[in-house]
Parts: sequence; C-alpha cells; structure tokens
Amino acid sequence: MKAVILAAGEGIRCRPLTATRSKVMLPVANKPILEHVIDSLSKNDIKDIILVVGYERERIMNYFGDGIDFGVNIKYVHQKAQLGTAHAIKQTADLMEKEDHDIMVLNGDNVIEPQTIRNLIDKHGGNATILTTKKEHICGYGVVIASGKKVTKIIEKPTSELSHIINTGIYIFDQGIFERIEHTPISPLGEYAITDTIQQMIDDGMEVDQVVTRSLWRDAVFAWDLLKDNSMFLSRSEDYNIEGTVEEGAVIHGNVSIGNNTVIRSGCYIAGPVMIGDNCEIAPNVVILPSTTIGDNVSIGSFTQIQNSIIMDDTRIHSHGSIANSVIGMNNSIGPYFVAEDRENVKIEMEQQLHIAEKLGAITGDDITIGHRVLVKAGSIISHNCKIESGKTISRMLPENSIVV
Repeated sequence: MKAVILAAGEGIRCRPLTATRSKVMLPVANKPILEHVIDSLSKNDIKDIILVVGYERERIMNYFGDGIDFGVNIKYVHQKAQLGTAHAIKQTADLMEKEDHDIMVLNGDNVIEPQTIRNLIDKHGGNATILTTKKEHICGYGVVIASGKKVTKIIEKPTSELSHIINTGIYIFDQGIFERIEHTPISPLGEYAITDTIQQMIDDGMEVDQVVTRSLWRDAVFAWDLLKDNSMFLSRSEDYNIEGTVEEGAVIHGNVSIGNNTVIRSGCYIAGPVMIGDNCEIAPNVVILPSTTIGDNVSIGSFTQIQNSIIMDDTRIHSHGSIANSVIGMNNSIGPYFVAEDRENVKIEMEQQLHIAEKLGAITGDDITIGHRVLVKAGSIISHNCKIESGKTISRMLPENSIVV
C-alpha cells in the first residue's frame, strides 16, 4: 500500500507561524506535525510515500529528503495551484503502479499516532473507506452520515448538528479513485474536493465504508491549538531520554527529555512532561513546568519560568522571564524581565471572526527582537520580523515588520 500525504497548503489560520513555513512543519513535541504522520505510517509498515507539496515546499523537501533517515521512501509531487484535495490526489497518478491496489490518503497537518492508522488498515474494505471520529463540537468540520459502517452522505461544514461523526480526512481508496476524480465537479469555492468525489461514488451505488477511531487525531486549526496538541502528545510519548548534562543541584521530576550537548545548570527545576532539544543552555535557577517543549539551540537565562509552552529553535530568552501558555517562534531574541501574560477564554479576532482560546498567553512569529521589561498581554499575536523596544506593553496584534518604539 502506498500513502499519499497532502502537504501543499499554507494554513492561513495558523499565522503568524505559517508566514515562514507550511502548517505541516509546525512543531509538536519537537518534531514537525508531518514527521509524526510519516512515523505513524512507517510503524504500520507503509514505507512508500508520495508527498504532495506546494507552499514553502523547499523547507519540507530539505527536511525529509528522500525519506531514508526516517525509514521510508519519499517521492514528491508539486501541486502548483491549490485546486482542492481531489486535484492534489490526481497529481500522484503517474507515480502509482499496477500492484498498488490500495492507496491511503492523509493530511500532513493532523497530529496522529500509529494506532490511528492501524484502526483504518484493520477494517477497511469496499471502493473507499473513511476514517471517522466522534467530536462534540463539529463547527468547521465535515460530518459523515452512516448506517452502521455504510456511509450514506458526507456534508462539508454543516450549519446544524446533523451528526457528531466527523471526517478525519484519512482514507483508503482502490485505484479506481483516479478515474472517479476525473468526473468530480468544481465546488462553489473553485476547488475539486475529494469529499465531492466520494459523494458521487455513494450516489452511484459504490461501496463506501467508515471506520470510527478513538485513537489520537487532532487538527490544529489555529496557532494556539498547538499547545493542546503538544500537551496531549507529550503525555502519550515514550520517547524520553537524557543525553545532555544535568549539573548537581538541578532537580528533574517526571518524564523529561534532554538532547545532545544541552546543559541544565545547578538550581534548575524541571517537572515533566518536558522535551528540550539539542545544544541548549538552561542557566541556573530556571523553572520549566509541564507540557513545555524547547527546540534546538535555545538559551534560557536565570530565574526564568516557562510553563505549557512551545519555544522553537534558535531562540534566546534572557533572565527573569515569565512565559506561560505561549508559542514562541524561531530565532527570537527576548530581553530580560519579559512577561507573557496568560488568562482563560481569550477572545481573538481573525479573518473578521471572533474566536475564543481556552487559555492563552502570547503567539510570536520568527526573527523578533524584544527589549527588556516588555509585557505582552494575553492573546496578543506578534508577527515575524518585529522589533519591540524596552519598557513597552503589547496588547494587540502586530503586523509583520512592525517597530514599536
């Protein structure tokens, strides 16, 4: 069985994090979301993978290469125009072989685990099988109407709660799917959607089944959703190793992973689950609390406290900082006495719609310079390549290249 991973989209709603990378490359537990997908396939002995790439494709291709370092064989297809999921799948037809009777299709921006894939493999059948899951709040998702395992209708983003069984976007098709895609009508949004293809198959009397999974499946719709995904994955992970140096006088509790050439200085307190990458310098008397990941080449100054946050690669945080429930991008320089205020039920306006984050501090993009004694109010979003001078308070969204003086 070959796998086709759809990884061409940008993920606009995850801005500013996706201003410089595609959504599939956002980190969860110190690995891109796409790496978790590939790892789940590999552990189910699906080694031949086609990645459909588009936005910021070079970053994906440079990271994964031919897949040999990840135990798989990867080929790439460039979807030049974002014309929908059916169009993306069609681009892979020339890379299929006659012996590839079944094709698995997945989204590269959903956090999954190996058992999620196994559930579908064990019970698939017919011309198409959809992996579904139960979800209390279905807003923004496609739902599936079924009689037992037989799917009778797929409805994209219904306005009323017709079903709590949602489509995960993970499928197994037979090779007839490419011919069916040829007859897929264009949607009102100007796209060719694979759900429209499947609905046509149902209408024509073809066998379309569902498999309901209770295993991990998470979709990071907005940047702050990464925090819950990260926390959930850390709580399930078994990949905890201490390879760096922990000085005498540092205290470590619970599941903590420390990468190569990373030094944890005396007086630090770390309570897992926590993952810290390679080549990091954690200064004396730093406190790192649960559900935190820290990327590679990060330095954290003395008397700083970090909790339930994601700190990406190549970032420098000076002393006496306080960061909670925040996502900090790459290559940032944050001055001393920085505070990312956090609170519950934070209202955030995006795309002229109001959204609520259950608990949130700050979201920052990449390449940001922040002076000393800067306060960032809960829910503030700082886009990439901004500069904030000392003593300022940020209480709103800053567009890219902003300078706050």
